[in-house]
Amino acid sequence: MRPERGCGSVIELNVHSILYSLLSRYRLVLLKEAAGERYLPIWIGTHEAEAIAMKLQGTAVPRPFTHDLLAGVIADLGGAVQYVLVNDLNSNTFYARIAIAHDGELQLIDSRPSDAIALAVRASVPIFADESVMEKAGIVTSPDLRVTAPSKAAEDLDVFRDFVDTLDLEDLGD
Repeated sequence: MRPERGCGSVIELNVHSILYSLLSRYRLVLLKEAAGERYLPIWIGTHEAEAIAMKLQGTAVPRPFTHDLLAGVIADLGGAVQYVLVNDLNSNTFYARIAIAHDGELQLIDSRPSDAIALAVRASVPIFADESVMEKAGIVTSPDLRVTAPSKAAEDLDVFRDFVDTLDLEDLGD
């Protein structure tokens, strides 16, 4: 299911990778256009990064994480997650919505993107971004930035390396 009409143009994304820095407690989820070349980097917390990475790796946990609990509660109450949408970027803060079908209606619930993405990977539903978000924060690879890469996997991460090289991590605070 795609976001309803009236939401503006949306782009489907896939989780490309979760990137860790030894210099920061923050993590970066790198989303990639399903049918394009742009990436959307979003800084997230360690717990959300672990929740996303563990699900993508198929790691089983003995007790449910918060996002597993949320998915279970939604299902037990008769709802179904349909998709998540990164719908806004304002003052360097991303915003998202979780679309839940319940009793024949679609409910949009405000969320942090990290929680929405963690829920999306558990529910195996699409992740979308509003085109305006991609215009503001989407990045593309540049052949001029990294001309030699030892492998295709390393080449795919060049866009992230180039992005991180421009960051001032001291502005993040504690």
